Amino acid sequence: MKSIDIREVTPFLYGHCTDEENGTGTTVIIHETGAVGGVSVQGRAPGTRETDLLKSENTVQNIHAVTLSGGSAFGLEAAGGVMNYLSERKIGFELLGNTIPIVPGAILFDFLPFSGDAWPDSSYGYEAAHQAFHRGNFASGNAGAGTGAAVGKMKGYDSAMKGGFGSCAVEVNGLKVGACIAVNAFGDIIDPETGRIIAGARENGSFLDTAKSIREMDPPDGAGGMNTTIGCITTNANITKSEANHIASAAHDGLARCIRPVHTVMDGDALFVMAGGEVDVSLLQLSALAVHVVEQAVLTAVREARGAYQLPALQELFKQE
Repeated sequence: MKSIDIREVTPFLYGHCTDEENGTGTTVIIHETGAVGGVSVQGRAPGTRETDLLKSENTVQNIHAVTLSGGSAFGLEAAGGVMNYLSERKIGFELLGNTIPIVPGAILFDFLPFSGDAWPDSSYGYEAAHQAFHRGNFASGNAGAGTGAAVGKMKGYDSAMKGGFGSCAVEVNGLKVGACIAVNAFGDIIDPETGRIIAGARENGSFLDTAKSIREMDPPDGAGGMNTTIGCITTNANITKSEANHIASAAHDGLARCIRPVHTVMDGDALFVMAGGEVDVSLLQLSALAVHVVEQAVLTAVREARGAYQLPALQELFKQE
């Protein structure tokens, strides 16, 4: 297994629209001819678009893009901008003279107390799609849907840390698997190699350990509604829609390995899958690789994040070995 840049998982295109002033943004992943799609939504506070379409029993098999966005429910509008951009380029299903792209999406809550007061609309999605086609910068950290992300919010933003956007991709015998993840979790971020918290809720200079704390006491009422980790797995694997949904579900293990607690009643964690259909694979191997790239993308998100909006970042608070 070798590590590769996420943009080497082709023919997918990847783009950000980053609004640092307002602490929000949008990320888009595009497949011009349509990829087999799947999704798994876990946690009890989701914000999604077109996920019913991705159920195995429903008609449409291929999707043309996935939109990940900040802005809470307002941010769902960003997918409309992606649709507009793709339709202008005649990417989508042709129906009665119209070009209709299929663009599922998910959002996270990033209304930070010390950022601006804007949220992604269709213009953000349009710009992210433009960046994808023009191979613009596809950074990790404070970028795209992760621009205003935070982690460790058991006691609100005063004790939280900066989250962000991360990606990871690998190649094994021609099979390519990548993950793009915007990390905005209620819980703490764990290094699965050591079991130690590397970012999360803090108090008096040390980590609170959110999972342990909520076993022993109720979290404050203000901890709700400020979370959700969202992402998309891209692969050149040849799989069915049902198998894509299985991979999306299995990939949540990657979140569970490094976010604690995960899938809470205050998170709406959602993972999409886009499969290009080029390489026949073992579903068992593909599942294992999907878990790995999701896990590593989450870690990259917090390791690459910079302190912003009065939220400290891992790279600034702690010396990284």
